[in-house]
Amino acid sequence: MENKSKLSILTNGLIKENPVLVLVLGTCPTLATSTSVVNGFGMGVSATAVLICSNIVISILRKIIPDSVRIPCYITVIAGFVTIVQLVVKAFAPALDKSLGLYLPLIVVNCIILGRAEMFANKNSVFDSLLDGVGMGIGFTATLVVMGSIRELTGAGTWCGIPVLSRIMPGMSIMTLVPGGFAVYAIVMAFVHYITEDKSKIKDSFGCDGCASADDCVDGSGCSKEVA
Repeated sequence: MENKSKLSILTNGLIKENPVLVLVLGTCPTLATSTSVVNGFGMGVSATAVLICSNIVISILRKIIPDSVRIPCYITVIAGFVTIVQLVVKAFAPALDKSLGLYLPLIVVNCIILGRAEMFANKNSVFDSLLDGVGMGIGFTATLVVMGSIRELTGAGTWCGIPVLSRIMPGMSIMTLVPGGFAVYAIVMAFVHYITEDKSKIKDSFGCDGCASADDCVDGSGCSKEVA
């Protein structure tokens, strides 16, 4: 049972509690950095590193940090790791740092990281917080890569900079702009909700039990009773 619980914590962030598509957190960096696969992957990995490290530290200090100042303390811890990640990216991937621009340091106020610190790391063990950070980070990164793939393929005709559709058809530049980001975000979110929703509940809702006029029905065979 404990193993299943650990596995559940690790996998929740992939689909069931995906931070972007289900919890609807971190939409700003998602829309801004998913213009290409490289940008999306770079942002996802950076945020994942910060998420894992901050979850661990906050879980360790959860019984020491006073409730009255916990949010400022969380932000301070997160800001420290963001600074480290930003310096590493500047040193080893300057092109990515330039491409992500302001959105890299803005990881400090990313709702996903602050939200997991408040809702999970503050209440669970270090190992569980580590698993939560890994799962949520992978879910966030996967979402960015999927959206980045769609937007780059349709917008520029390339994938990771490699010409794919550009040899067949011209790209639709709108897909790399804000409207295209919202459109792809909506499509991917709708698809995830479609494959995860409980079909049995939808089926039951078409019966008398799910009918708003069930009380006015004569024998449960229809809703055609004339109400006096």
